[in-house]
Amino acid sequence: MNIYDQIGSNKFKTVFYIGIFLIFIIALGWLFSYIYNSPAILIIAVIIAVGQALTSYFWGDSIALAMTHAQFVKKSDNPELYRIVENLAITAGIPAPKIYIINDDSPNAFATGRDPKHSSIAVTTGLLSIMEKNELEGVVAHELSHIGNRDSLLMVVVVVLVGVIAIASDLFFRISFWGGFGDDDNGGNNGIALLISIIIAILAPIMATLIQLAISRKREYMADANGALLTRYPEGLAGALRKISEFKKPVRYVNDATSLLFIMNPRKKRSWLSGLFDTHPPVEERIKALKAMAG
Repeated sequence: MNIYDQIGSNKFKTVFYIGIFLIFIIALGWLFSYIYNSPAILIIAVIIAVGQALTSYFWGDSIALAMTHAQFVKKSDNPELYRIVENLAITAGIPAPKIYIINDDSPNAFATGRDPKHSSIAVTTGLLSIMEKNELEGVVAHELSHIGNRDSLLMVVVVVLVGVIAIASDLFFRISFWGGFGDDDNGGNNGIALLISIIIAILAPIMATLIQLAISRKREYMADANGALLTRYPEGLAGALRKISEFKKPVRYVNDATSLLFIMNPRKKRSWLSGLFDTHPPVEERIKALKAMAG
C-alpha cells in the first residue's frame, strides 16, 4: 500500500467509524425510548451522537492534548525543536504543526489533528532529555508521517468515540439501575432495561477494544518507513525506539484510549496476553524493519 492508498483508506475508516458510532448511540436511544415510552430519550441520543461525532472531528485533537496535559510552546521556548519540526515539515511537503510539550520523564510522542493544516505534535520532556538530535529527528519524522497519512485524524476520532461509548453505556446502566424515569407502573420494563444495560456494559469495552484493534498495526510500520525516508537515516528512529522501549516508567496522563496515539505504548504493560491486544507492533520488529531499510 502506498501513501495515497493509506490516505484514502484512513479517510474511509474515519467516516465508517463515525457512522458506526452514530448508529450505536441512536439505536440505544431508540431502544430505551421504546422501553420507557419516552421520545425525549431518542431526541437526546440523536443530539449526543451528532454532537460528539462533530466534536471528535473538529475538536478531537484539543481533547487529546488536554487529556495528556500537553502545553503549547512558542518558538522562543525551544528553538531547536521548532527548527527540527519545521525543516522536516518542509521536506514532507506539509505545513509545520503546532508543537506541544508534556512534562513527563517517560520518553514518548504523538501527533494529532484532522488534516495537515490543523495538526499538532506533542513530545514529552523525557524524550527531549535523552534523545540525540538524529533520534529526535526520527521521532518527529515518524509523527509527521502520521499527519501526512491522515493517521492522526483516524486515531483521534477513535480516541473520542471510544470514550463516549464507555460513558454512554455507563449512563444507560445508571438510568436503568435507578428505575428509569420514576414511573412506578413501568416495573417490568425497568427490569428489561436493566438487563439490556448490563449486557451493554459488558459489551461496550469489548466493542471499544475491537475498534482500537481495527486501527491496523501497519500504520506504525508505514509511519516508521516514511519517517526514515524523510530523514534518510533509519538508524536514528531505530535508536529512538530502543531508548523509549528501555525506559520502564509509564507516561502519567494516559488511558486506554489515548495510548493509541503515542509512538509506542505509553503504559509499558508488556505480557503475552497484553501483546495480543496491543495497538502497537513489537518494538523489536519495528527496529528490525528499520535496520533492513538501512541496508
